[in-house]
Amino acid sequence: MYWADKIAKQIIASDRFQPYWVDDMKTPSGRVHVGALRGVIVHDLVHRALKDQGRPVTFTYVFEDHDPMDDVPVYLDRAVYAQHLGKPLFSIPSPDKKAKNYAEYFALDFQKAFRKIGSDPEIIWTGGLYKTGRMNADIKTCLDKAAVIKKIFETTYKKTIPHPWYPFQVCCPKCGKQSTTKVTNWNGHQVSFVCGINAVNWTNGCGYEGTVSPFSEKGHYAGKLPWKVEWPVKWKVIGVTIEGAGKDHMSAGGSHDVAEQICEQVLDYPTPYPVPYEFFLIGGKKMSSSKGRGSSAAEVSQSMPPYLLRFLMTRTRIEQAIDFDPEGDTIPDLFDEYDRCWYSYVSGNDQDLARVFELSQIDAVPEKEAVFLPRFRTVAQIVQFPNVDPLTYFAEEKGNALTALEKRVIEDRMQYAKIWLSEYAPEEDNFQPKQKVPDEAFKLSVNQQNFLRKLQELLDTVKSAEELQQKMYDLSKTLNISAKDAFAAIYLTLLGKTHGPKAAWYIWHLPRNFVKERFAAVQVKQPKKTNFTFSLLNKPELFSISQEAKARFPSITVGIAIIKNVTVTKENSGLQEEIDLFLDSIKGLTTETLGKFPEIQSYRKIYKETGIDWHSRRPSPEALLRRVVLNKGLYSINSCVDAYNLVVMRNRVSSGAFNLNAIKFPTELRFARAGESIHLLGDEEPTPYKTGEIAYFDAIGGFNIDFNYRDAKRTKVDEQTKNLWINIDGVYEITRAQVEKTLQETIDLITKYCGGTVETAGIVTAS
Repeated sequence: MYWADKIAKQIIASDRFQPYWVDDMKTPSGRVHVGALRGVIVHDLVHRALKDQGRPVTFTYVFEDHDPMDDVPVYLDRAVYAQHLGKPLFSIPSPDKKAKNYAEYFALDFQKAFRKIGSDPEIIWTGGLYKTGRMNADIKTCLDKAAVIKKIFETTYKKTIPHPWYPFQVCCPKCGKQSTTKVTNWNGHQVSFVCGINAVNWTNGCGYEGTVSPFSEKGHYAGKLPWKVEWPVKWKVIGVTIEGAGKDHMSAGGSHDVAEQICEQVLDYPTPYPVPYEFFLIGGKKMSSSKGRGSSAAEVSQSMPPYLLRFLMTRTRIEQAIDFDPEGDTIPDLFDEYDRCWYSYVSGNDQDLARVFELSQIDAVPEKEAVFLPRFRTVAQIVQFPNVDPLTYFAEEKGNALTALEKRVIEDRMQYAKIWLSEYAPEEDNFQPKQKVPDEAFKLSVNQQNFLRKLQELLDTVKSAEELQQKMYDLSKTLNISAKDAFAAIYLTLLGKTHGPKAAWYIWHLPRNFVKERFAAVQVKQPKKTNFTFSLLNKPELFSISQEAKARFPSITVGIAIIKNVTVTKENSGLQEEIDLFLDSIKGLTTETLGKFPEIQSYRKIYKETGIDWHSRRPSPEALLRRVVLNKGLYSINSCVDAYNLVVMRNRVSSGAFNLNAIKFPTELRFARAGESIHLLGDEEPTPYKTGEIAYFDAIGGFNIDFNYRDAKRTKVDEQTKNLWINIDGVYEITRAQVEKTLQETIDLITKYCGGTVETAGIVTAS
């Protein structure tokens, strides 16, 4: 029996938890991590299971909008929001004007995500529970029984709490903060309190002392109970009879144990039926709402169809952790599991899998009719061929006309296959032909070149992919070349790798002239010699690439320059006009198209190779262009930074400019070592390097991370900077010619709008 159905039967059989009221809750302190969706779905599944057994049941979700801000998310401007640390979230301005306040901004974003996956509980705002006076009677009870609650804490956590202690935090009427206040007395009607200047180490109180009523009403907010006391009070006030939580809260001695004792000894309210569940992890990590690692519920819900994200939560037993990493084969494998459950639902051969399928549906459950489900992996291959109509292809594969449902399924998979290929697919699953002849193709043996020459002649004579496949095998035998080497020649020439989809089918569905021209292009052994603008620079006293980096990434090319006597200004109208013209020129750009650019893929690849998640640290060209595509706007820093950022966006090649006077030569591109750290621009504290990530270092230490992803505070370029050190990064498919073009344009644009004289410029390669 499915776990939620079993829990529903146990709840009904107990005859103790009526009326049936299922609840979950979350503090909207930032972009809500996708892991919080597990709690929503766990409770939704219990809610559905009770409904399916014919029981009336209420399902609510509480947004704790009154909790204080205890950190500024990395994706918000700390200069704007640090002043609000310690204040209730509902009292803090929204990051945009569409929401009433900070809490609502992030709560509505999360609500949209869980509605998208088929969960629509009634929303309750804790701030509203306080402001309407619904919490007042139990606030008085808790203050009257402060000694009982204090003993519960001391017994549970085996430590003494200094006197005086009361379970209430005033919202300071002078500074508006509640994290900094401490109640020192309760007389039955009012509390005395102090707003401590150094009460916590992450914000400061104002020092005010006073006496106020702890009771909120008529829109006035006086303060709140501590969370571990407030949790059971909310159960009583709302009428919750069923509520689970993650294992950290439900473990022995955890928050739930405290809440249960408060229910029994203070509130005289029965503890709701507990539903403990394991964590939802991203790549093995449980993340908070303020970290901004590209794993918010909203972001993850865009990477796969809503029903599949719901299925991910539904198919896993609640006592098992979900460790989800969208990279690689995770999403295709998930589709395979979903299809297996759908087939079980139709055939009836496995009732548990069938039930998982039913509970994963967002809309009505489909009829129990035979259905043709093409594998997601196959769809991902087909969408890479512009000459192939997937619906026609799969109708032929089915051997019959597609039903309306099957067409919708295929069209849905086509949409998400493109996202997967752009964002998460392994390199070996991307079968888009290279725009340029891959360098590997010029290393083909004479036999392989002869095979391609003969195959080129065959292309005009065959009538089908099947005939072409047979003729290729025959040709390889005639030329005495192994099938493995013959097909490797095809893949190397078109894809730059030794494997790919079924060769004849692949060639058949590519433009015929393109294939013939590409095969002809590799008949010569060497690519054309390129005339370069800049000389190779051999000045290790200025810059070098470490031997280890050269060995691992022989395709690295770095452009460097020194520009002296610049004048950096806050803004420049001429430069802004150039930026605006460029932004107009890319209005049709999408994130999907952006992810397909070889430059972007090259940076993603080296990030992955050095252990960096490019979803959370977007390479600088991608980060800038994504802001434009997503209508988030560009930050204007100054005439130098804005100039080279424009060049970065134009060429999709990463660049950096640094204060030359703050650099102590020599500099080196190398891998970070254990114990090294960097104080990044905009951060309060240094960030430890991850061992093995690639960065630029001088004699002092690192001055950026991950190929100009972010720069050090000590080398920042501002209006006082007079001399510049420039780095341009190329790797994999970003050629020396592209690095040189970007270097030249960076020099030209900076000297155009900042003046200065170029003292040194050149190229350093790993090969």
